[in-house]
Amino acid sequence: MIWLGIDPGLAIIGWAVLEGDDMISPRLIDYGITETDKKYSTGHRLREIEEDFTELFKEFKPQRVAIEMPFFSRQIKAAGGVLQALGVIHLICYREAEIDPIFLHQSSWKAHLVHGKATKEEVAQALQGIFELDALPIDDSVDAIAIAYAAYCGLQNQIK
Repeated sequence: MIWLGIDPGLAIIGWAVLEGDDMISPRLIDYGITETDKKYSTGHRLREIEEDFTELFKEFKPQRVAIEMPFFSRQIKAAGGVLQALGVIHLICYREAEIDPIFLHQSSWKAHLVHGKATKEEVAQALQGIFELDALPIDDSVDAIAIAYAAYCGLQNQIK
């Protein structure tokens, strides 16, 4: 089973691919970030996201997708762009593989690994132990790995 974990955004999107089944621990296949340049229009950036994630689906052929459900306070300005990017990603999941993603709250996937308010450094340290890695970058790909791992382990938040 191939899992794709996604930490959504408009400027930076973390992604990670895991492989495994019920009998063995998952294996980290690949991870990274997709970035869009703020100097371009939102439409241009959404098209870049659509192209990048279509390629990810074609390369890795995920069978399951887990995405962090963004949480916004009233002061955040980026909410509209993030939600538009999330819509594009959701569309790609369905168009490319007829997958309805699992949406996870940040505090739940973090609590699955460390604790609900864990820093990226704490999450990275936990993942290094799980996947026997020497190091991980402290960026949004770390969150994507954790999101994929938590969903792989059965975490679900019943968000529709």
